[in-house]
Amino acid sequence: MPTRKTRSRHHHHVYVIELDDRVWNAARFRRANPDYKLGMPFVYVGMTGLDPDVRFDKHKAGIQANAYVRDHGVRLLPALYAMYNPMPYEAAREMEVELGIALREAGYGVWQG
Repeated sequence: MPTRKTRSRHHHHVYVIELDDRVWNAARFRRANPDYKLGMPFVYVGMTGLDPDVRFDKHKAGIQANAYVRDHGVRLLPALYAMYNPMPYEAAREMEVELGIALREAGYGVWQG
């Protein structure tokens, strides 16, 4: 079990944000998701050194924002990521990619940070 000191150094997070259905109108998003399954959610997958709630607020405010999240972000989906957090930086970088791949394979429409 990690000690308090070790755990405090692990402050990176992966996060998943639900995007509204209008994101499908963006040709670039559609091209990135050729295997999207009708009816599945659209999501953005990212990683951050901040609390995911703070990072979501920054996206919505246009601060270091992904345009799809700024314009179409609905809410965080912690059921898809909370079990992984917090983690070291390198683990978060890897998990962001792995989580995006897994969600795409499940039929989600995914954009990654």
